[in-house]
Amino acid sequence: MHNLRSLEALRAFVEGGSVSQAAARLGRTQPQVGRLLAALEQELGFALFSRENRRLALTAEGLRFWQQAERVLAGHDGLARLASGIRQGKKDNHLRLLTAPQVASFVLGQALRAMAARVPDFTATVDTRIRLDAETVLEQEHFDMGVTVLPLAHAGLKVEPLCAVEAVAVMRRDHPLAARPVVNVADLAGHDMVVTHPRSLLRQGLERHCREAGVTPRARFEASNGVVVCQMAALGLGVALADPFVARSSPAPQMVLRAFAPAIPLPYGLFFPAWQPRSALVEEFAALVAHSARQEAETLLRGLRRRQAGA
Repeated sequence: MHNLRSLEALRAFVEGGSVSQAAARLGRTQPQVGRLLAALEQELGFALFSRENRRLALTAEGLRFWQQAERVLAGHDGLARLASGIRQGKKDNHLRLLTAPQVASFVLGQALRAMAARVPDFTATVDTRIRLDAETVLEQEHFDMGVTVLPLAHAGLKVEPLCAVEAVAVMRRDHPLAARPVVNVADLAGHDMVVTHPRSLLRQGLERHCREAGVTPRARFEASNGVVVCQMAALGLGVALADPFVARSSPAPQMVLRAFAPAIPLPYGLFFPAWQPRSALVEEFAALVAHSARQEAETLLRGLRRRQAGA
């Protein structure tokens, strides 16, 4: 089902934004690409595209189909790369990594740099998902290792603890609470807050502590992405609770981090597909990730403690 050339035409269209750009990427004519897309649409039996002013755009159904097709094409690319390496007598030194976008660079960056120095022909694909639960992970059939905030439990996954951090309070440096070395839940009373989505560990921990302290948080703004929450807090829209890894990776120079009490633990873990054995490359890279993540967690904790001691 689904001609590979048609799927590649769909990928070129999505990445290029138009049929003309797709044709340029594939080295084909526009009519050829148009026929491939039309054939795919006819085979599927539903509209992949809406047509406005002679321009194509993905429909909601088309976007759903593309999200799965993207994984199929990624798997095909991996097979092609593997076959090429086998023909050339090369080891498979490519890793497919899965993580949330806001922690990809901060948690994986040092390990990727160290691995590249150790293995000259090392390559990696970092696939990011805004929401990482067991269902979305298992839909991603082609990955070697992932990093996420726990819990994540499924018989199809092997999960191992990585490190633990605690939520921090983030705000603009001129916010009244920025003068405190530790922000307590009672301190939040009367202050505007920028909060994460209701399913997040941060939001659930905040609401639990507020209930216990008899405090009603003034959640004025909400965002589903942790980086956006931090950036909004840095703009002076309120105080927020954040994962310190996410906060440190946010490009917000006016933002400051403060310890928060009571603690809201955020455990991180590595996960691996249970259906495939781990290669020596995976084991080596996992050890590098564990070392750098634990080192960063300790550095963050020391910085917060120094501020408390100096208060």
